[in-house]
Amino acid sequence: QVQLVESGGGLVQAGGSLRLSCAASGRTFSGYAMGWFRQAPGKEREFVAVISWSGDSTYYADSVKGRFTISRDNAKNTVYLQLNSLKPEDTAVYYCAAHTRPYYSHSYPAPYYGMDYWGKGTLVTVSS
Repeated sequence: QVQLVESGGGLVQAGGSLRLSCAASGRTFSGYAMGWFRQAPGKEREFVAVISWSGDSTYYADSVKGRFTISRDNAKNTVYLQLNSLKPEDTAVYYCAAHTRPYYSHSYPAPYYGMDYWGKGTLVTVSS
């Protein structure tokens, strides 16, 4: 069992930055690929970014590429999402999720995207 708790969300002006954190419980965290997803009001949950178990592989949605950075610290059982150059359309609840394999294949459909564990989310609001 893995429990995930996100933090770091909040209200920010367009162009600003936030850093989201996801603290994981469970000794197998370091063996799992981890991802961030988001869901805007009235929209389907969408993929944002994923990182492999060791951090050697990352992948981003086109909408956030070049602005967001995913990273992890296995010693701290934590995965991060740095959000820069934020836009109003980035407003959403951001969810951390764990994939119980070392790498993620990007072939899974919404809404669960092949993720096995989910946090409860943290709200990011970007004002114009």
